[in-house]
Amino acid sequence: RIFCDLVPNASFNFLALAASNYYDNTRFHRNIKGFITQAGDPTGTGKGGESIWGKPFIDEFHQDLRHDKRGVVSFANIGPDTNASQFFICFGPQPHLNNQNTIFGQVIDGFDVLDAIERAPVGKKNKPVDDIVIERIIIHANPLA
Repeated sequence: RIFCDLVPNASFNFLALAASNYYDNTRFHRNIKGFITQAGDPTGTGKGGESIWGKPFIDEFHQDLRHDKRGVVSFANIGPDTNASQFFICFGPQPHLNNQNTIFGQVIDGFDVLDAIERAPVGKKNKPVDDIVIERIIIHANPLA
């Protein structure tokens, strides 16, 4: 689920990148059990990625969106107003991330896959030992199209 009505810029960015196949065949490059799994960097290093606008965009925080459950989806950043293409999925509540990272979605199905990702072995810098790949993102109904 994408929260287009609550965080329109973040939602547009994610949906536009997904619709343009930006995320196809990218890897989850960081996986920390009990915390998050992170993806969205086409270089696979955790240092790359751009927004649909080619530059970082501002944070959007909404009082109804909290890092309070498994499956919350947020943009990763390197400080205020530095959102681009990288995102993470929470493995559980992470209240310290509230008003730090823009929440734009919630996993509503496929928790068995999220469970498997969380169990995946990791090596240096929490990088999965075996590649975990986003083959493609299918948008079933794009309210912004």
